[in-house]
Amino acid sequence: MSDRTPAGQFFDAAIGLLQRVRDEEADAITAAGTLLADTVADGGRLFAFGAGHSSLAAQDVVYRAGGLALMNLLAVPGAVGVDVMPATLGSALERVDGLAAAVLDSSPIRSGDALVIVSLSGRNALPVEMALNARALGIKVVGVTSVAYATQTTSRHVSGTYLKDHCDIVLDSKIAVGDAELTLDTVPAPFAPASTVVTSALMQAVMATAAGALADRGIEPPLLRSGNVDGGHDWNARVFDQYADRIFYRR
Repeated sequence: MSDRTPAGQFFDAAIGLLQRVRDEEADAITAAGTLLADTVADGGRLFAFGAGHSSLAAQDVVYRAGGLALMNLLAVPGAVGVDVMPATLGSALERVDGLAAAVLDSSPIRSGDALVIVSLSGRNALPVEMALNARALGIKVVGVTSVAYATQTTSRHVSGTYLKDHCDIVLDSKIAVGDAELTLDTVPAPFAPASTVVTSALMQAVMATAAGALADRGIEPPLLRSGNVDGGHDWNARVFDQYADRIFYRR
């Protein structure tokens, strides 16, 4: 495909970003994967949260063939993807103070667990307060965000801080402010967002690191297999039974 086509340009941009996070975030990815492995080994549970389109990367590691069975989705009704009408309601909920505390209080997450929070901008009240409140409860927090937003936008949280300021580990997606990789003279606005591609890859890299770290310690990683391969359902049933007290998406 010619690099002069918009499609080719987008692929080049996405590949460039993936190479950057692979090289520049290697240490942070290792640290995040190790943190998740430590949590599993210590009997803790794993959770992922994201609002709006950031929720896509969080959902991608939950109940996923080849993924860690212990990863649970911490969902905020109305803010998971674009599943509400109007879709703009989800964006409004991200700016509501106090919502994160209510969600955490009514969820099964507890001290000793780990929470991965995905927020491209990291500027809204919901992800900021989610990290703040989670750490206050003794939960380890990994943030997946674009650090650039902290220098080029204004925080929407009363503290003036961003998600990155309240995490044990931060993974920088390198996505430019505005999340649009292409411009054309004939198109009035930037277009072709790459945040989902890059953030999902970061999440899977962390999951792979955690699985490898567990195996290195002689602990079988609690992985799921595809239900579309022979024996997959039986394998998953065994994992579900073994870790029933740490899996919440089946209840």
